[in-house]
Amino acid sequence: MRLGLLVGLLLLVSGVAHSAPDIARPRVAATVVEWPAAAAAVTQYEGLQAAAKTEALAQLNEATGRLLPTIATSPVPVLLPIDVAGILRDKPAAKEEGFAASSDVYFSGYHFPRFFLAGPGGFDSTFTILTSDIKELADISIPDPVDIHFSGFAFTYELDGAIADLHPIPVPALEAKFPGIRRFIYEGYVRYSFVQYGVPYVLAIDCFEGRPRLLRLICTQADRIAVHFLSQLRIAGGTPQRAHTIEPPVVERETTTDPVFKYHGPGKIFPGSGFRDAGGRVDYTVWAQIRFPLAAAPAYANSQVYRERTKSKTAPKDVFNSPEYSYPWRDNFCERRGFTVGQCPAGIGHQGQDIRPAPCAAPLGNERCEPAHDVVAVRDGAIMRNPKQEAAYIVVNNANEHIRFRYLHMEPRKMDENNLLSGREVREGEVIGQVSNFSQKENGTSYHLHFDVQVPTRNGWAFVSPYMTLVVGYERLIGGRGVEIVDQPQAAQAMERDFRAAQVPPTAQPVSAPLETRPKLRPDDSKHSPKNQAGVNEPHKIPIE
Repeated sequence: MRLGLLVGLLLLVSGVAHSAPDIARPRVAATVVEWPAAAAAVTQYEGLQAAAKTEALAQLNEATGRLLPTIATSPVPVLLPIDVAGILRDKPAAKEEGFAASSDVYFSGYHFPRFFLAGPGGFDSTFTILTSDIKELADISIPDPVDIHFSGFAFTYELDGAIADLHPIPVPALEAKFPGIRRFIYEGYVRYSFVQYGVPYVLAIDCFEGRPRLLRLICTQADRIAVHFLSQLRIAGGTPQRAHTIEPPVVERETTTDPVFKYHGPGKIFPGSGFRDAGGRVDYTVWAQIRFPLAAAPAYANSQVYRERTKSKTAPKDVFNSPEYSYPWRDNFCERRGFTVGQCPAGIGHQGQDIRPAPCAAPLGNERCEPAHDVVAVRDGAIMRNPKQEAAYIVVNNANEHIRFRYLHMEPRKMDENNLLSGREVREGEVIGQVSNFSQKENGTSYHLHFDVQVPTRNGWAFVSPYMTLVVGYERLIGGRGVEIVDQPQAAQAMERDFRAAQVPPTAQPVSAPLETRPKLRPDDSKHSPKNQAGVNEPHKIPIE
């Protein structure tokens, strides 16, 4: 009877649309901070030796907080290349204006951080240096500034299926200071990770792994910068907080169906667009409840590289009847690009999602539009971006989310003019720029927005698929739930899997669906080569025993 029922269900699949899987929530792991050990280190500073541990931390936060106002909100010890003794010594005689103006002298030659944000999720910092400014590094002849990203995490996201050939190696020069420290290369960055006071800390520098180049920082040079930076780290602040369970926010999805908005499921990249015959990543995780990054609908999330264009007789002259201007949406997170992406099956992918706005109302040429298509902030957060940089981040750090969103291809000059720079706070829905076609130069790519999502892991910030996050954000914008396209073979497999799962005991694991046939690789004609880049709740203070 069961077999007959199964056969009947499978025969009906051509006439009944199988329900697509629902969205999933992220998984996080909380950090257990060893605050007594951290506080004991604080009492070793001159001027704080006689203070009780709790009082010593409060005095340290008060002193360094004059430079970094959010430092006390960090629930993990904040480590920075900072002259704590100098700050404590100068504090009594310092005036606010003069103290701020001379603050560079307290950062061991690394200057005041271009970006610093502390909150319930930990802290993130970016130091931008010229190697010529630091005596020990002056022989590294790199004309451009070097960004050093350093973070400490109060909780980390747990990712499944990440493919990353890390091969971490010890760092003898720092082992005494940071026992167990390891060095590895991941997603284009050389990274140094270690655990101190129970907290995972990660340093990351964008570099090129290969032979020396005149204008490009190679990873062996980045290693010297990283080791020197880490050797200067000292505890600079933070406040113990009561331990609590970290639960990612529940994402609400529209319940009324919008029959017009259709989308292929996550991982269904354009046939032949994956690297080495690999497909996309089937990931239904919605990493955050966001406002869609384009101000207005319609918008089309599709590939800008892999497509079949056919001119439409009814469309305007420069508009194509192609997937880039129509539904259904298609994931392109794991399309072939020159970037390593740990979450993609082949370990190489696109890092994010391309989004094309509606066709131009009044084309200006060079794929420009009048009026321009506005780009908006997807969440309340802090901007992380240096002048002239193409990438703009919004960083969110609150009690149950630590996440950052990256925007690419807007005009750097216009972003500079609009003060879209590190430290600026933005509100959800606020206009932060316009869709453009900048990729290392004007007209460097097609007219679209690249949007991606990164979360902190024990290996540092990692790219995750933004596709379902964008689907749910778009549904909020249009006020209706989209319809996922499920092909018949996939529907049959899913129905059979669901049926068999219902027949086994609850403790047993259902049989996995067979792997789908992977398409053959098509040559990649991508010219994209964007460079990598990166709400505070009141802490519950508790004494340190």
